[in-house]
Formats: sequence, C-alpha cells, structure tokens
Amino acid sequence: MIDELKNKFDLTVFFYNPNIFPQEEHEKRKKYVIQVCEEWTVPFIDMDYEAQIWHDKVAKGLEGEKEGGARCAMCFKFRLAKTFDYAVENHFKYVGTSLSMGRNKESIIINGLGLSLAKHYKMRFYDIDWKKDGRQEKANKMVKERGIYRQKYCGCEFSQNL
Repeated sequence: MIDELKNKFDLTVFFYNPNIFPQEEHEKRKKYVIQVCEEWTVPFIDMDYEAQIWHDKVAKGLEGEKEGGARCAMCFKFRLAKTFDYAVENHFKYVGTSLSMGRNKESIIINGLGLSLAKHYKMRFYDIDWKKDGRQEKANKMVKERGIYRQKYCGCEFSQNL
C-alpha cells in the first residue's frame, strides 16, 4: 500500500491503533511500519497508545459483539475520525486508510465511514479496497520477501482467539 501511494501522493503515514492488544503487539506492529517508512523515506506520525480511551469510547458495552459487528464499525469510525482531526489540523488534503487490507475487513463499511467523515470534515477520502486488483497478493509477496511481521488477529483483545 505504501509502495503504491508514495508514487501518487506526498504521503505521510499516520499510526493510530489504540485498539491493538496487548501493548507489546502494538509496539511490534509499529516497529515494522516504521521500518517500511524509513526504507521508502515516507514520513511517519506516531500517535499515543490510548488503549483505555479506546476501550471506554469504543468497546465498552460491545465486548460480546462478533468480529465484524458493531464494535468493529465503531472502532473504524473512532480511528478514522482521529485521522481526519489530525489531517485538518495539519492541512492535509486527503485521508486514506489501510484498514481495508485486513482479510476480515469489509471495505464497503470502511470506505462508507471514510466518505461520510470526509463530507463532515470537508476533505477528500481515498476510498479503495486494498484486497482487490492483485494488491493483496503483491502485499503478501512483499511481506514475505522482507520478513515483515504479519499479525494473526485484527488487533483488539476481542479478536485474539478467532
């Protein structure tokens, strides 16, 4: 994804993943994103690990939801809103997300939320399904070739045992 976007945009990677549990997993994932950004000289913005805020605003009351349900949609919206907030404050013109790359993520939901937020923030959203048009296969190949860590679960504590 970064490889494709860095050739189309003046790209900055924004890392905000307070949903990832435990914190060691968060740090491991972040380490590999930083590695790719450094390799391709793409600026990297690291936001705070706000696990308790995420739990209180997203997961509380939705702990029993199945993967892909209401909790996930709330999580996507929460994290995308934080991305749009940052983008507005820092004068970006576009927002996009890697969320649709996830094998259990519905791009129609993610992109719908992104487009809705873009309208609210009066910005543009780059809506794409990163699993289509050979992108997922290319990503899998690049991950394997570079020895990049690929997680076994979405990220939150509720998706660990799927």
